[in-house]
This record gives sequence, C-alpha cells and structure tokens, in this order.
Amino acid sequence: MEAPDTSTNRYKLKRREQPNNGDRLQRYEQVDEQAIHVMVHTFYGCIRQHPRLGGIFERRLAGRWEEHLPKMEAFWQSVLLKNGAYKGKPVPAHLKQKELVSSDYGEWLSVFRPVIRELFVPDLADEIVAIAERIAQSLWLATFATPGANPPAELTSQPSEWSGSCW
Repeated sequence: MEAPDTSTNRYKLKRREQPNNGDRLQRYEQVDEQAIHVMVHTFYGCIRQHPRLGGIFERRLAGRWEEHLPKMEAFWQSVLLKNGAYKGKPVPAHLKQKELVSSDYGEWLSVFRPVIRELFVPDLADEIVAIAERIAQSLWLATFATPGANPPAELTSQPSEWSGSCW
C-alpha cells in the first residue's frame, strides 16, 4: 500500500521508467547529486542568457558565480534529496533583491521548466517543476503579497513563453 500524502512523504521523488518513445535524449530517471549538479549548472547557464533575469543575476553575482552555484546545488539537494545540505535562508535573500518585480518569479519558471523537462524523464520532471512552482509561489507571497492574495497564474504549470537560445 502506498503511504499517505503527508508533509514528510509528499516530496519524495520516485524512480520512473522512461517510455520507449524514440526520444533522442538520455534523461535522468532519478535524482542524485550528479543530476542536481547538471541541473543547476545548465539552468544557471540559461538564466544568464535571459533578457531580464540574466542582468539581475549578473549584477548580484558578478565574479561570484563559483561561490553561488554550489549553494544552489546544496539548496536543491536539500529540497529534492532531503539531505539537509543547504543552511541558508531563501526568503530574506530574495527580500534583499530590490530590483525584482512580481513577474520575475514567472520568468524564472519559464526558464526552469524547459531545462528540467530536457534533463529528466517526464514524470520526474513534472514532480520537480511542481516543487519549484511551490517554492516560487512561496517566495512571491513573501515578497509581493498582501493579506489574502493569491500567487499569479504564471507560477503554475504552463508552456514556456521565453524563446531564449537555451532550448
């Protein structure tokens, strides 16, 4: 019998079988430290090319990318592997970013979603994207919401609108 959907069980990622559909790409079938390393480095390589977010990240991290990327790997390991690797505080870090506007969280997801869907098998990619959307919604609520506000629709799954050169 499958365990109930509790707060401790809800985000456990399961190994998924990749259907034999002739897909030319070899995608990760499970999340491990290597997959997270590739995910983080691929994603931030793409984010740096984004017309708006690329500039925000560059201004914040110029000359410090090699310090930032391991922190992001630790963050995603904590989220996806539940290993406690990340010790930071994402909400205060995002509150410090005064040039962020409400739509930036949707833009971030518009880059994140296609990267994840290229790197992971479909069911696993959907799980990771759903987790990222919940994180984006939480950060949006902490950053921009007033009492009773709901996160914008672009913080839930939809096709990417960004046609950057990454994908």
